[in-house]
Amino acid sequence: MLLEVRHLGIGFNLGGGAISNPVRDVSFDIHEGGRIAIVGESGSGKSLTALAIGGLVDRAVIRGTIKGNARIAYIFQNPMQSLNPVMKISRQIREAGKSDIDSLLAQVGLGSETKDKYPCQLSGGQLQRAMIAMALAQEPDLLVADEPTTALDVTTQKEVLELIDRIAAGRKMAVLLITHNLGIVSRHSDYLNVLYAGEIVEAGPVRDILCSPVHPYTKGLLAAVPRIDLPRDSLLADIPGVVPPPTAWPSGCAFHPRCKFASEDCSIKSRVECIAHRPQY
Repeated sequence: MLLEVRHLGIGFNLGGGAISNPVRDVSFDIHEGGRIAIVGESGSGKSLTALAIGGLVDRAVIRGTIKGNARIAYIFQNPMQSLNPVMKISRQIREAGKSDIDSLLAQVGLGSETKDKYPCQLSGGQLQRAMIAMALAQEPDLLVADEPTTALDVTTQKEVLELIDRIAAGRKMAVLLITHNLGIVSRHSDYLNVLYAGEIVEAGPVRDILCSPVHPYTKGLLAAVPRIDLPRDSLLADIPGVVPPPTAWPSGCAFHPRCKFASEDCSIKSRVECIAHRPQY
């Protein structure tokens, strides 16, 4: 077992006795070479959960347990903001921990000339590949890919995700994929955690959840994935409303104000019958 997360909660003191709890109850395991995904809308607590497992959350009250000795490296959402604009790529990779820069660049499909360039001289796909090289320089057991395809075109998204898969398989490295897009999960993850309002509402093998989702939120996310077999004038499905702020989490099942199947019990019970936690394999 590389990492064991149990009932993770993350709170922030807002002053005056007010507490914000953007992450309330998250549990999952990551095994060696495992491919795990956390999916949910913006504001669900995905990125904060990812940062917490690496000890990168400051001035927060952490509840629950995070066990494991895995070396963790991150690929962040926006490489243009994550890379230092006034430092050459070679220096940024070297600071991450490994000096064989040419080899790392080759592994991610970049030429050796890339090391002498600044971030502004690279395309979005090249920047993301440079970020992957920086992550690999740390020789991690676990790679956390937080929305690694943000702002990339569809073709480049596919190339970046397939590159991560190839490298992870070659190094027997586990991958935690953070995304809001269920459309990419089926090919790039084995186990799925659906996060809403700081809680995991459904979890299980990817195929089980995609083929037979149980929670209404998961069904809504799946319905919102664009399909090429629908008429061109078809409207995209959506989930009414937005994720509420952590200071205004609803009582009971947090999704009930947006759920067309909600009953009175949903506003009272924190765990209702529609929530499914399938056993991990």
